[in-house]
Amino acid sequence: MKESRKTAILLGATGLTGGIFLDLLLKNDTYAKIKLFSRSSIGFTHEKIEEHLIDLLALETHSALFTGDDIFCCIGTTKSKTPDKDTYKKIDFGIPVAAAKLAKQNKISTLIIISALGADAKSSVFYNKIKGEMEHAVLAENVKNTTILQPSLIGGHRSEKRVGEWLFKQVMKVFNFILIGTLAKYKSIEPQTIAEAMIWLANNDCEMIRIESDQIKKIGT
Repeated sequence: MKESRKTAILLGATGLTGGIFLDLLLKNDTYAKIKLFSRSSIGFTHEKIEEHLIDLLALETHSALFTGDDIFCCIGTTKSKTPDKDTYKKIDFGIPVAAAKLAKQNKISTLIIISALGADAKSSVFYNKIKGEMEHAVLAENVKNTTILQPSLIGGHRSEKRVGEWLFKQVMKVFNFILIGTLAKYKSIEPQTIAEAMIWLANNDCEMIRIESDQIKKIGT
């Protein structure tokens, strides 16, 4: 059995992908400790888990606690859940960028962030623009092993009701069969696949900095 030695920092453990990823971390012998930073509790305890319930919009005020080996940021909201654009930006831009700044400050060399396919700082679409600006700001911190994942629509079942998203997922199940070649990156992707890819990327060498959805599938399956 591989000796446990690393400490993981996880942002977004109460979300769909974050929850699945946490389960993988708990089962992975590479990690001895998992530090969770979130607004609400995951609802259970584990010998590996060190849970910090904080205001994530003030993450930078908790720098003394923000120490470890690998940072995984699964933070993300939606237009329906966060209709106010200022609040949306504070979450989707502010939290990952704060994590990158703390990684640099505390000399944490591995940073893996979930962004989105279509992220583009020059986009006329507000949500794509914010993701693109976030990526640019994160990379500007020059954390040594920074990887940004750009998944397409994430499948799976969420606890909260998102009717529009559910309907779109049903449509995508049909279209996935015809999205081939250069269009393959637009196929929906399962959160388990993203989580598996994140584990692999944190513990193996990879030259890619931004990884689109089809490449995430290759790594995570």
